[in-house]
Amino acid sequence: MSPRTKEQNEEIRLRRLAQIRKAAADVFLNKGPLLEIRDVAVQAGLGYGTVYHYYSNKGDLLHDLLWDALERAGGWLEAPSPKVPLEAQLKAPRASASGEAPAGGHFGLAAADSQSGSRETAAAAELGPVAAAGIRLLQLWAEDHALYLLHKLAGEGFASLPEARSAPLSAAFRREVLAPLAALLETGRAADGATASGGNAAEPPYRLQRAEMLLAALVGCASLSLRRGKLHEEARDIARFLKL
Repeated sequence: MSPRTKEQNEEIRLRRLAQIRKAAADVFLNKGPLLEIRDVAVQAGLGYGTVYHYYSNKGDLLHDLLWDALERAGGWLEAPSPKVPLEAQLKAPRASASGEAPAGGHFGLAAADSQSGSRETAAAAELGPVAAAGIRLLQLWAEDHALYLLHKLAGEGFASLPEARSAPLSAAFRREVLAPLAALLETGRAADGATASGGNAAEPPYRLQRAEMLLAALVGCASLSLRRGKLHEEARDIARFLKL
């Protein structure tokens, strides 16, 4: 058997990193900061030494997991094309924070779930842009637990990371997620006639605060459904409950 090429080795490395990060996000949902590298190895179906080779401590693993998730966090604000199934969109390649391809960073739905997601998204569009975006985000959390973890920890100021690591991540989250969401909320208010033409639009700091409050509400409402494995199908009910 001929030795693997450099490109093949790199592909294996990226695939293994994605496998480890996905497992870590799944474990974190149940154990929180108590997660250990050994737990991640069990969840990923890998040997402890294999995981330890890539991540010798959980701090580095969580840091990379969150930055990788942030690279995928902005697309949910854009309405999916009706000609492209949700599953195909989730599998579209993106670069990671380090410039690497995610190599499986998105976790696509089964065909039935994809069709259901497409129907949910189409129905959500009738509720307005904020509701549609909220439902899309909840559906993404159901498929990619790292994205849920990113939004949950962002609401806590990434307190589980040292300040040298949490500060850049918080700034990037504010820029890539909060600012676009705040703009969408203002658009929704204008469409509903909530913003008068006389210049009563919310000031920028308040717009960001509204975005933070909405994400915190979504995180809280999604928690139970996510643990029960029902978040994807209950996304629309959550949007109704929050009156998005």
